Amino acid sequence: MQTFWDKLPKPFFVLAPLANVTDAAFRRMVAKYGKPDVLWTEFVSADGLCLASAEGKAKLMRDLDFTETERPIVAQFFTSNPERMEQVARLARELGFDGVDINMGCPDKTIEKQGAGAKLITHPALAAELIRAAKRGAGSDSGGIPVSVKTRLGYNKDVLDEWLPVILAEEPAAVTIHARTRKEMSKVAAHWERVARAVEIRDELQKDSDKKTLIIGNGDVKTVAEAKLQAEESDADGVMIGRGIFGAPWLFGPEHSLSLPPLDVRLRIAVEHAYLFEELLGDIKNFALMKKHFRVYVEGFPGARELRTSLMETNTAAEVEKLIEEFLQTGVY
Repeated sequence: MQTFWDKLPKPFFVLAPLANVTDAAFRRMVAKYGKPDVLWTEFVSADGLCLASAEGKAKLMRDLDFTETERPIVAQFFTSNPERMEQVARLARELGFDGVDINMGCPDKTIEKQGAGAKLITHPALAAELIRAAKRGAGSDSGGIPVSVKTRLGYNKDVLDEWLPVILAEEPAAVTIHARTRKEMSKVAAHWERVARAVEIRDELQKDSDKKTLIIGNGDVKTVAEAKLQAEESDADGVMIGRGIFGAPWLFGPEHSLSLPPLDVRLRIAVEHAYLFEELLGDIKNFALMKKHFRVYVEGFPGARELRTSLMETNTAAEVEKLIEEFLQTGVY
């Protein structure tokens, strides 16, 4: 059975799941101004969804809100418990997601203490069990939705040649390779030659398969132009862009692939984003989360530093709009 993964162009370009960034509000902005080929939710705790109080679960469920404009959209979960992974994969299918992704790369210590995220690289048998559990819950082998994995080259050292075959043996639809180890974090340049090696491993192990696992490269790519170059050099099926999306919901849009939108348009998109964040998430998330976007929305023009400094003091979308409209009326830009 074909899934959305089978219908993507080659190479394809996707948006990374980023905690407190790719929330419901920002994904809607991205879908409107520069939609990638696939969107991911923020990672969501499977343990929380299964064990939290009604109030806690309701809050986590807000991370799984999405609109039809965001399709195809993948729900990403983290856990080290196969039973709970199966439950949330079933939930994702019931909610209408197009796919399920298992986080096996997050270096956050709180998540690693749960045996999840990047820690799973050190427990390959458990990682394989989690993929099987997710596929059962998602109904992947019986007309349900596909399961994918996001991971790294290794934990303390690069073990791609041993680690990737464990994942591929479970035949996920796609594997995203963040081209660094957990130990390296983002302190070194991404090793894109290892993404190329991942493609080779896939081709060696699945040479007789009718449906090969897609390999998506990730790391240090900030624009679609860079993504196209890395895809060509590594032969990856797709490229995932992460931090380049901050304050740039138009990033994947063809009309802005080589240049920024006009300044007035850019700043009013920031206002729109602030209002949408407030509307959808203002009751459960701190408005301060918008400030990481303001740092990028507001840069590279006369008066940017002063405006940015003022925006960092705002607490509501109305305050943001007032500052930006006042700035635009001065004609400084």
